[in-house]
Amino acid sequence: MKIRTRMAPSPTGEFHIGSMRTLLYAYSFAKKHKGKFILRIEDTDRSRYVEGAEERLKDVIKEYGFSWDEYYVQSERLDIYRKHIKKLIDSGHAYPCFCSEERLKKMREDQQKKHLPPKYDRRCLNLSKKEIQEKLDAGESHVIRLKIPNDTDITFYDEVLGEISFPSKDIDDQILIKADGYPTYHFAVVVDDHLMKITHIMRGCEWVPSTPKHVVLYKAFGWEIPKFVHLPLLKEVGSNKKFSKRQGSVSAVDFLKEGYIPEALNNFLMFLGWNSGTEKEFYSLDEFIEDFSLDRVQKTDLVSFDRKKLLWMNGSYIRNLSLEEVWNKLNHWAQKFEVNLNKSKDKEFDLKVLSLVRERMRIFSEYNDSTGYFYDNSSLNRDFLHEYSGDPNKTKEILKNFIEDYQSISNWNFENIEHVSHNILKKHNYSPKEAFMTLRIASTGEKATPPLFDIFNLLGKEESIFRLESALKDC
Repeated sequence: MKIRTRMAPSPTGEFHIGSMRTLLYAYSFAKKHKGKFILRIEDTDRSRYVEGAEERLKDVIKEYGFSWDEYYVQSERLDIYRKHIKKLIDSGHAYPCFCSEERLKKMREDQQKKHLPPKYDRRCLNLSKKEIQEKLDAGESHVIRLKIPNDTDITFYDEVLGEISFPSKDIDDQILIKADGYPTYHFAVVVDDHLMKITHIMRGCEWVPSTPKHVVLYKAFGWEIPKFVHLPLLKEVGSNKKFSKRQGSVSAVDFLKEGYIPEALNNFLMFLGWNSGTEKEFYSLDEFIEDFSLDRVQKTDLVSFDRKKLLWMNGSYIRNLSLEEVWNKLNHWAQKFEVNLNKSKDKEFDLKVLSLVRERMRIFSEYNDSTGYFYDNSSLNRDFLHEYSGDPNKTKEILKNFIEDYQSISNWNFENIEHVSHNILKKHNYSPKEAFMTLRIASTGEKATPPLFDIFNLLGKEESIFRLESALKDC
């Protein structure tokens, strides 16, 4: 059997990070078995269609490092759905429904009052052929519904969850074709998955209750039923509810905008529903493709999306890449999301700046805040200049003494700066904290920075002393 998997997003908004996890699994499973991965845009819900969303979907999937072997758009396949719905009507597995929205709303309200599940009452199923034809000839608005079999159990096997069964009495006669002539998700997905020869359907476990409707359709057409793989949904750490944008980013593109590296995101997503059975935490995509198997997918409804762990993992990627690779990715991110990156005309200087801050950097969006003082000394925040010395006079004394001795350094480098600085401490009996924190704030405007002498070495003698003198004037 030639393995064929698919991802079928709707262009109704931004691509969800949970959908990217599902795409990762579907893509990897297909590639592991030398199969095909299909991208299909499910755009038949025209009321929710968002202009430009299709291109953004494709763009973010590419940014995460994925491609597809075949590409389809459902709105270009309407003739196919019309042909197949006629087969269902002719075989008695589907029927036209002429009920108005007002009647359906009243029916649902009555069911709610009686604490009954919302379900179509099949009024139009009892129409005669003559009545149906008269209504069609009169041009009455209508939908096409699926006729669910009576008094039976609809059973299917899930590759993760095992055998699942639903009584047909609990399943609604689902709308297959809407009044505008467009197919619903439930109809188009079955037709397309069959015609595209999809062998394994991977999706979130919220689709389990819909699967019996799809099974009924496969049987009505006499088609082979593909293998179902329902995956756990995402939740926040410590919560029992689905992932929510109230806690932070949920769309795949937002994580990229924040400055996460795609490879790190993919690595993190690999473990949201799957485990390797080992202690290994870092995977390339190729390694994951080789190791991925359905028998290690977790049998649970929800898995925790640990944002702190993602930050840690992304920081690890930043530290483990070469400096040149980080710089290239940083610049790609800045260009992609129109960020005015701190940089100069001297790439060697920029790389040295990056080398100093990347140990602390977790995401690219932290770069500008952590490097601003290297590129602009005009607005350094010195409001807390006296915090570590204890009083303005002591601050002035510290700055004067360091400026004086720093001016005597002929060969300005890390070793000489360090040597002279520690001699000043001994000479004037300063504590390292009061002296060096005062210098740090005076020269950078920050309390937390890379090592102070590394900063002075990179800024150079003239600029370092200029900043200390500027701070002295402000005392």
